[in-house]
Amino acid sequence: MINITLPDGSVRQYPKGVTSYEIASSISEGLARNVLAAKVNDTVWDSTRPITEDATVQLLTWNDDLGKNAFWHSSAHLLAEALEDLYPGVKFGIGPPVENGFYYDVDLGDRTFSQDDFAKVEQKMLELARNKSEFKRREVSKAEATAYFTEKGDEYKLDLIKDLEDGSITFYEQGNFTDLCRGPHIPNTGFIKAAKLMNVAGAYWRGDESKKQLTRIYGVTFPKQKELTEYLERLEEAKKRDHRKLGKELELFAFSEKVGMGLPLWLPKGTLLRERLEQFMRKAQVRAGYQPVVTPHIGSKELYVTSGHYEKYGADSFQPIRTPNEGEEFFLKPMNCPHHCEIYKTRPRSYKELPVRLAEFGTVYRYEQSGELHGLTRVRGFTQDDAHIFCRPDQVKEEFMKVIDLVLYVFSALGFEDYTAQISLRDPENKAKYIGSDELWEKAESAIIEAAAEKGLRTVTELGEAAFYGPKLDFMVRDALGRKWQLGTIQVDYNLPERFQLEYIGADNAKHRPVMIHRAPFGSLERFVAVLIEHCGGNFPLWLSPEQFAILPISEKYQDFAQQVYDRLAEMDIRGFVDNRDEKIGRKIRDAEVKKVPYMLIVGEKEQEDNAVSVRRHGEGDLGSMAVDAFIHLFQSKIAEMLNN
Repeated sequence: MINITLPDGSVRQYPKGVTSYEIASSISEGLARNVLAAKVNDTVWDSTRPITEDATVQLLTWNDDLGKNAFWHSSAHLLAEALEDLYPGVKFGIGPPVENGFYYDVDLGDRTFSQDDFAKVEQKMLELARNKSEFKRREVSKAEATAYFTEKGDEYKLDLIKDLEDGSITFYEQGNFTDLCRGPHIPNTGFIKAAKLMNVAGAYWRGDESKKQLTRIYGVTFPKQKELTEYLERLEEAKKRDHRKLGKELELFAFSEKVGMGLPLWLPKGTLLRERLEQFMRKAQVRAGYQPVVTPHIGSKELYVTSGHYEKYGADSFQPIRTPNEGEEFFLKPMNCPHHCEIYKTRPRSYKELPVRLAEFGTVYRYEQSGELHGLTRVRGFTQDDAHIFCRPDQVKEEFMKVIDLVLYVFSALGFEDYTAQISLRDPENKAKYIGSDELWEKAESAIIEAAAEKGLRTVTELGEAAFYGPKLDFMVRDALGRKWQLGTIQVDYNLPERFQLEYIGADNAKHRPVMIHRAPFGSLERFVAVLIEHCGGNFPLWLSPEQFAILPISEKYQDFAQQVYDRLAEMDIRGFVDNRDEKIGRKIRDAEVKKVPYMLIVGEKEQEDNAVSVRRHGEGDLGSMAVDAFIHLFQSKIAEMLNN
């Protein structure tokens, strides 16, 4: 018998060789019907694979991200089986799951593949799925794998096999299709009830432009047709909310080829929105004890060599900026942290003044490939709400928890309610890619894990996702359409203080090394604004909206009164405009609704006599007439409620 530990901590005994499916069956038939795969000792396995020793087991269903991964990985194999049936001689590259679905890179020879071919492939996939073919795992030798794909004539699989160690190679078979694959997979194809091909693109084999371009076919599948229908509806809604579309319609930002790809231009309304975000964060930071600093947009090569950024990110930086002095090199700033280390070093520090918290809205530059640029979410120049906390080792956990509080305050004020904290740790199998000692890494990782636990955060742990200099806590937010975004990050760093020889004088009058915490609740302002636009569909929180009101005079003779109301609201730092166009009031209201202006204040003869405004709320309609000061009180109370003041 072996001991199986379940997620709730309970331990059950089963015969050696028990499968995860059998474990699920012993709990309930309903669970067994829904198990797609299982996490066995931190590795995802097929639910039909025998377990031969004591293990911790988590049963995975469609409700688990890892369950979806197994489902979509299996769907990629189903797509390949359908393609092999419809296009004899097709050759296969790789077919992994992705965040929403899967893709397979294929070589169709001289044949072309377009959206016109989607329907017949989808139909074939569902036809094959109904066969309920089992996904069978088989261990093979390197020689056997090589012989199989040599006979099949699939050079891409042979290229993959070259990098594999003998004794670690597995095949998966379903129906008439066999693939080189480490798995895991769902029990059989019958779980797949709905399939949709989403896109087709070109992709160079192994990402190498000198190699052949393959056809990359993207798809998505679901265990129910209803879920596919709902997914496609969400995609349509996402198109309406696309931040590039709304950014243009709401006149927030633009791009210019003359300025350069990936370098956003903030228009007046977008600048108002951006500045309000900065003011909001500055105010919160002052309350939390941060000191503002400003650093240059460039730095000498020596600065980034010291920090380690040159070694790690040199290829992703812009070309050096050379000066008339030979050998002198500067780089556009890829990070703010090295500059802040130098600010810390400007004078001796005592243990009594720690923590030192330095904050900057610093613009940094990274050279992204043109094909990777995407609106504001992927740019070449972006501004971080960056701060670095220099503290004593005994202050790390407390400071980390204070930063968590700040991040959650930001999310609350902006309507992000569904989030998970991702604890990003080192890859224990590839420690060479990180700088710093094992001891320092273990201290940093423990501080993050303990702080997240004490704050009661819902967490997931990802190995290999740490920054090269330290572990981090990333906040993964789901927007109104259920999409996941990484917003906000906190990182513990014992290594940069070492590299920059940062010190403080301790209570023992000896020199000690501070610990550094990197934090950016927004992350990139550009990316944050993009996500926010799509999350709220351009209907920004009232306190953040660039234009909070539109005053709509019924006719020209009420324009002077409209201006008086505008001036009174401006005195109270309420932003908006007067629509003095020679248009009927119905047209003015419609245009203000399209611009998503939160409040429309209509003024005519009665309003002028009563020093009042007739108030309409965007998306809600008429709120009735009220005195100007009464509207100001209503407005301010709404803002205070949103910001918890």
